[in-house]
Amino acid sequence: MLYFATPTCAGMPHMLNHTLGYIDTPRQANIRPPGVIWCADNGCYTDNWDAEQWWNWLQRNSKDTTRCAFATAPDVVGDAHATLRQSTEWLPRIRALGYPPAYVAQDGVTDTPLPWDSFTTLFLGGTNTFKLGLEARAITTQARARGKWVHCGRVNSLKRWRYAEAIGCHSADGTFLKHGPDKRLPELLGWLDDLHQRPALFDLTNQQEFTPLDPRTWEPYQ
Repeated sequence: MLYFATPTCAGMPHMLNHTLGYIDTPRQANIRPPGVIWCADNGCYTDNWDAEQWWNWLQRNSKDTTRCAFATAPDVVGDAHATLRQSTEWLPRIRALGYPPAYVAQDGVTDTPLPWDSFTTLFLGGTNTFKLGLEARAITTQARARGKWVHCGRVNSLKRWRYAEAIGCHSADGTFLKHGPDKRLPELLGWLDDLHQRPALFDLTNQQEFTPLDPRTWEPYQ
């Protein structure tokens, strides 16, 4: 399973060797180095999100889609129905730029008719109640059965990391390195070692076989 972290000087060598992924957003202002495995988050969680600014940013970065795991369509935090309305028009446009489109699952997602054919990645967003509940597990199982990549947002502890693995996620992201990266980087790398050395403590995938992503064998997921 691959962890997408906010870029820091301490973490950059591990992003360049693909131990960690690199999460990018329209207002991040970092210069993304070539060769990293990255994901394009939409930044909708900010109060003054601007669709034109986000879209222009995606267009400028479209030359680097071959190393991009996914690009998230606009979403509305905690509201699956509003997210469906917000995302539908953008998913084909994101794909047309060459990105693997991601649909962000929110609270109530199992009650909405998802446009499964329009995206390659299911991104588990929403509230903690949703993300840690039966609905997120159910939609993850559906996504994997359809051959989708599953990503979990806001993973900032070993407990949450292992939970994301247990429900069948291929990758996760978080801001764990953002505050105190020199101290926190060894801890984060310890999570990765823990995942590779020990099997899942419990399995909530409802599937007979689950193989976590090894970033060393990365191939673009189109």
